[in-house]
Amino acid sequence: MKRLTLVPTPIGNLGDITARAVEVLRNADLVAAEDTRRSKVLLTHLGIERKLVRLDAHTMSSRAPSLLADNQWLAFISDAGTPGISDPGADLVQLALDAGHRVDVLPGATAFVPALVASGLATARFTFEGFLPRKGSLRKRRLAEIAAARATSIIYEAPFRLVATLADLAQACGAERQASVSRELSKLYEETRRGSLSALHEHYSAGEVKGEIVIVIAAALEAAANDEADSESIPMVAGSSVREMAARLAAVGIRGRLLRGALEALGAARNVAYQSALEHGQDERHDGGVGD
Repeated sequence: MKRLTLVPTPIGNLGDITARAVEVLRNADLVAAEDTRRSKVLLTHLGIERKLVRLDAHTMSSRAPSLLADNQWLAFISDAGTPGISDPGADLVQLALDAGHRVDVLPGATAFVPALVASGLATARFTFEGFLPRKGSLRKRRLAEIAAARATSIIYEAPFRLVATLADLAQACGAERQASVSRELSKLYEETRRGSLSALHEHYSAGEVKGEIVIVIAAALEAAANDEADSESIPMVAGSSVREMAARLAAVGIRGRLLRGALEALGAARNVAYQSALEHGQDERHDGGVGD
């Protein structure tokens, strides 16, 4: 059976390549690359001397079928990270599967996982949105979906569009929705900045932005509550949201486990009550946290 192997490559620091990835790049019958010039730098660094064949979005339909048919073992690398994530590797996988070939995907570098973990936002459930549509109704629809999402949302963005996208997210999700912006991951000037969408927009509006960008956006609190509990079981006082009630209780000194218990007693879902208690810190009258 013929074989296609997708090989993750470093998103910045060349030391992140795995030993298994190097083995595949040395031994596959042919290595195809989304950008041969960029990939040649990596192979030279690894001491691997071999020809690279260009295989990108513009050449996928014309070249991929013959490359798959003429080679017993084809390896594919994208510009950086794991092929198939927001790049033409996904189309190559489908072509290989349609032809009955074996498809292997090596574990390795990708930008959105470290950005998600570094954000400090919930990681139990998340959606990867890739790049948003540039404009029009499709963009508005995706922004609305992110605003109502019951899970953390992750998007990629180009540096020159970051400020505009943060403005659109703030308008759709609310200026105070928590988020993070990670750029230059694994590189010398790696940065993750956390805060509200309005604060992030203000910061990045002040100067030039460089590097690859990952934006992580917190889930909608009310949507998360509705996902876990029947709305009829949430009798919040005078129609207050979980966030509003948590703020009111915290303002009078109810924090930590006491705040979590109070929110659950008022009908908030357990995970939402826990997150709200974390956001408002510990009760200074108690030395414990909010965990079990």
